Parts: sequence; C-alpha cells; structure tokens
Amino acid sequence: MKEIIVIGAGGHAAEIDEYILYNQNSGISDYTVIGFLDDNPLSYKKYRFSAPFLGNIKTHCVRKDVFYVIAIANIEFRKPIVNLFLKEQASFCTIVHHTSYVSPSAKIGIGVVLAPYANVGPNAVIGDFTLVNARASIGHDSIIGLNNFVSPNVSFSGNTVVGDDNLFGINSATIPGIHIGSRNKVAAGMIVDKNIEDDSVVFHRFKEKVIAILKS
Repeated sequence: MKEIIVIGAGGHAAEIDEYILYNQNSGISDYTVIGFLDDNPLSYKKYRFSAPFLGNIKTHCVRKDVFYVIAIANIEFRKPIVNLFLKEQASFCTIVHHTSYVSPSAKIGIGVVLAPYANVGPNAVIGDFTLVNARASIGHDSIIGLNNFVSPNVSFSGNTVVGDDNLFGINSATIPGIHIGSRNKVAAGMIVDKNIEDDSVVFHRFKEKVIAILKS
C-alpha cells in the first residue's frame, strides 16, 4: 500500500481524502492517506478525515518514503508550498477519481487531481499540480499548463491552450482554439471567446431588470 500525506486540512483536503477512499473501496487504487498537514490546526477539526493531523506545513520534515498531494485551493498559497516540498525532494502523486474519464492518448502531469466525472479528451495535456474539479471537461488537443485551478463544470473546448497559475470560476468555458496566458482569473459563468494574455481578470457585469408583478 502506497502512503500519502495530504498538504492542507480544509474543505479541499476533505474532498481529496474522500476521492482516495472511494478509489480504494472500488479496488482500483493502492493509495492510502496516513495524515494531514496544515498551519491552522482548527481547519482539521471541521471535517471527518480518514487519518490523523500531523502538524504544521512549515515545520514538516519531508519524508522520502511517502507520497504527497497538495490540497490547498488558493493558487497563490499552493505554488510556494509545492516548490518548497519539491526542493526537499518530496514525491507527489496524481489522484484520478474512479468516475472521471481520461482518454488513453491524454497526458497527465504529476500532482494533478481529477475530481469526480471530470473528462479529459484525446491528445489533451494537463500540466503538473493542476486541479480539474468535478464535471469539468478538457476538450481534445487542449493543453493546460502548471498549477491551474479549474472549478466545477468548467468546459474547455477543443484546442484550448492555457498557461500557468490560472483560476477558472465555476461554469466558465472557452470556445474552440482559444489561447489563455498565465496568472489570469476568469469569473464564474464567463464564456471566453477571445484570446487572453497574462495577469488579467475576465468578468462582466449583468444589467438587472426588475419585473414587478401586481397582485390580483
């Protein structure tokens, strides 16, 4: 049995813990969680985790006999922690939920998490430490870079190219062939129909229309 220490002990960590348990109970994984790290011990107490709290992230002595998985949703916090652990020669594993679909021709990096019912199409590439959340879809021939956070129900159409460190809000999508740079934030519900460079926030404001219905 391969042992995993989860970096993070909040809601995202609780989800990943359950993904690993689901795969284990389905008989398709030999990973087991042995503990959680978090700089806020109170986070651990909010959830029913499968393994004990092991202490702070900052003071943790990296073990060479286990695998790690990053379970911190905030991109700005994730990256320096991952780099710190990699510097200490930590080994990271990739978690693919049993209900997700990955094309045989797709390429998945290290430290990636594919949540329930995620879809990764033919020739798609997902870079290291990218999170693909529940029901998200990565279209054929799409290339997703490093350390991206893809929220639930996001849909990348075919031939989408994405850089690093991007956040895609829930229900956002791209039309085919879109190129998106790095360090962007795409708001929930946005349909990206134009190329985006770097360091942008993509959003729109809805004009509200109030309809008054007279009582009879």
